[in-house]
Amino acid sequence: MIILSFIEFSLPLKNPVLLFSLILFIILFAPILLNKLRIPHLIGLIIAGAIIGPNGLNLMLRDSSITLFGTVGLLYIMFLAGLEIDLNTFKKNSWKSLIFGIYTFLIPMGLGIAAAVYILDFGILTSVLLASMFASHTLIAYPIISKLGIQNNRAVAIAVGGTLITDTLALLVLAVIAGMAIGDIGNDFWVRLSISVLLFALTVMLLFPIISRWFFKKYDDSILQYIFVLGMVFLGAFLAEAAGIEAIIGAFLAGLALNRLIPQTSPLMNRIEFVGNALFIPFFLIGVGMLINFEAFIKDWQTILVASVMTITATLSKFLAAWFTQKTFNFTNDERRVIFGLSNAQAAATLAAVLVGYNIIIGESATGEPIRLLNESILNGTILMILITCTIASFSAQKGAQSIALSESSDEDSTERESNDERILLAISDEKTVDELVHFSLTIKSKSNKRGLFALHVINNTVADENVEKNAAKLMRMAVDNAAATDHFMQKLIRYDLNIVNGISGVVRENKISDLILGLEKRKGFSENFLGNLTEGILNRCNTTAMIYKSSQPLATIKRNIVVIPDKAEREIGFLSWLVKVWNISRNTGSKLVFYASESTMTFIKEVHKTHPVEADFKIFTDWNDFLILAREVKSDDNLAIVMSRKGFISYHEQMVRIPDYLNKYFHDTNFVLIYPRQFADNVETAVNLKDPSFVEPFRDNLQRLDEFGKIVGRLFKRK
Repeated sequence: MIILSFIEFSLPLKNPVLLFSLILFIILFAPILLNKLRIPHLIGLIIAGAIIGPNGLNLMLRDSSITLFGTVGLLYIMFLAGLEIDLNTFKKNSWKSLIFGIYTFLIPMGLGIAAAVYILDFGILTSVLLASMFASHTLIAYPIISKLGIQNNRAVAIAVGGTLITDTLALLVLAVIAGMAIGDIGNDFWVRLSISVLLFALTVMLLFPIISRWFFKKYDDSILQYIFVLGMVFLGAFLAEAAGIEAIIGAFLAGLALNRLIPQTSPLMNRIEFVGNALFIPFFLIGVGMLINFEAFIKDWQTILVASVMTITATLSKFLAAWFTQKTFNFTNDERRVIFGLSNAQAAATLAAVLVGYNIIIGESATGEPIRLLNESILNGTILMILITCTIASFSAQKGAQSIALSESSDEDSTERESNDERILLAISDEKTVDELVHFSLTIKSKSNKRGLFALHVINNTVADENVEKNAAKLMRMAVDNAAATDHFMQKLIRYDLNIVNGISGVVRENKISDLILGLEKRKGFSENFLGNLTEGILNRCNTTAMIYKSSQPLATIKRNIVVIPDKAEREIGFLSWLVKVWNISRNTGSKLVFYASESTMTFIKEVHKTHPVEADFKIFTDWNDFLILAREVKSDDNLAIVMSRKGFISYHEQMVRIPDYLNKYFHDTNFVLIYPRQFADNVETAVNLKDPSFVEPFRDNLQRLDEFGKIVGRLFKRK
């Protein structure tokens, strides 16, 4: 009892340990309880905040700590939206985002001004500011989209792009109205605002990637990288505020700037999502709930009227914007639900606008009371509007996203058996190469490959001792831990054999491996012993797609992948197998593909690009006798991928035997990967179902039938 006497139990609670524990249990149990009722857990966190907040049970105040964590959570939502978006999809749909952004800004502005003037009888400045609150929105429902894995859907890309447009315009309206209310609008205002916004955008989009690429090259410590990213997010947010716009715009642009440097398959991305979804974003939602004051709606009928008009106008206008977007681009009902769900929630910019308007005093009443640009009824009505719109948005986004996810899952099921045959083996011999080899395997693998990753270390049983076995166990542990950091399972294999070739080839046959990855040390190149084992042993005895990878810098910092392809490569049986892997590098890192190939080979690659676009250039190259001409094209941040062939096959070129020497001499400080395609359709099961003649024939006798080739590409690439 003496110990308990030191603990303060009066309300609101003040003990920081007890307060933090209470919030954590709310974050823990809200999703569990509400999932049973099919209610989005985001709504549960907002309601929980209202219950425990100062206007509910008064268990805790919305103090500076809640505000701080809530601000981090809000910026996190916007940052993740920019970070997770597929930039190729974003660029492809950029004009659609522009159209949606115009819809979702102009329709709420028009309806909002009309409702404020003719129903609520407000002045023009108050009406325009109120309408700008309807025009803006917050991506509250984005965590639902991300959790269901459809963040690369075109509807999501359009909604996220439209958010940037409408929020920027709405916040500019806020700045203009605030300036007009206090008489600070003139030529200097517009010049100052334009220059500051332009400088801010250029700084974030041009300098942030340069600084970040340098940092990721220099420091590979996971904690340092995460702290650096968090620092860049808040720096971007601060620069936005310094430029005269809201911090959320800065966080979103910071996400876009770092998008290519933080691959979806990287451990860093996993940590960013984990911390945000587990802690910061729930804090923001709980903090929003604490603003709700139910008592105000009982005492003041004017507040109820204002809140009703605001909620109906905001929801109707956002629905109309989503509906017009659906009809304009012929989207499905589920895609409209996702767009509406992402755009209907009012929170961040809305709160900023109402607080700015509430603090602007434009006169004084007869009793001496200040007359505010936005009165207390609007302030309280805004809080209720936030609760209702967030609820509607969460339900709509969840319903649409679940249907889209289910549809995509059904498409994947049709090829699941084939993708389950993808089995990637990493032959690991040195701890310096483990991290990058694991990251490379995660970058090239298909999405549906859940348990087809293997790490192998071969021990020569003639020299095996306790130290050798300890080193092997350490290597396996490093590989497993690196894969686990991205929520992937890596099976570890330790093989005792007479030599490395026997060990690898035995494991390949026993585990039906489809893709083999070998690593070279960063400071070393090809040795004669390595080349002998490769050409005389592994390639002849293992009919897999074999890749020899050397990393001079993290794969995430690569800007371009220079892919050099021999003539007639499309006639090899493993053509699509390796091409899918190269495509996945671009998809998962955002880096550009630059293909060098003959005109006939390029025809097939362009056919793939037509239906599955990534950022790519195509250059005709046929003179392998003058291979070193490519040295002038390769830059420091490039990855050089050279497609080889086994001797005696149709795409083999006699100059290929010199490629390892060229790489040792001229590309020592460059990332590179040598790719040896599969050559036979024997018993090895791969991601391509070679027992299906429709996969094989187009490469043998019907090379000009691109329509059939397109169908094959669609089946193989769809699940990737």
